[in-house]
Amino acid sequence: MSEVSVRPAGVTVVAVVAWISGALEILGGIILLFQAGDESVAAAFGGSGGLWAAAIGSIIIGIVIVVVAFGLLRGNTAARMIVTVVEVLSIIGSLFLAFAYLGSAVGEWAGIVVSLIVLLLLWTRRASAFFNS
Repeated sequence: MSEVSVRPAGVTVVAVVAWISGALEILGGIILLFQAGDESVAAAFGGSGGLWAAAIGSIIIGIVIVVVAFGLLRGNTAARMIVTVVEVLSIIGSLFLAFAYLGSAVGEWAGIVVSLIVLLLLWTRRASAFFNS
């Protein structure tokens, strides 16, 4: 637990943005699951197995982000590191999905932007002081 009695507003914003990022990952995975029957979408993932793996992976990443975001509010350093790693993996996965889609990949690009915002806010000077104190 951090010794700083007042949590910086940026940390609160990070937690909220992390929740949004996690929700977008979960939503993207669910949407992908609903497209599992579309042969052209499955083909973009190298078959239905690849599509299912990408969808389930996206949902799992989203759940981890949402759960760990609670630790950010308490100044938990482990939560900060976990969210950092997961957001980087999320960006990589979203880039893959954005280029694999045959149609519109707006949701994936939005997820990338949100993940970048999370990373930027998580490593500001004030946030670092909160997590390191």
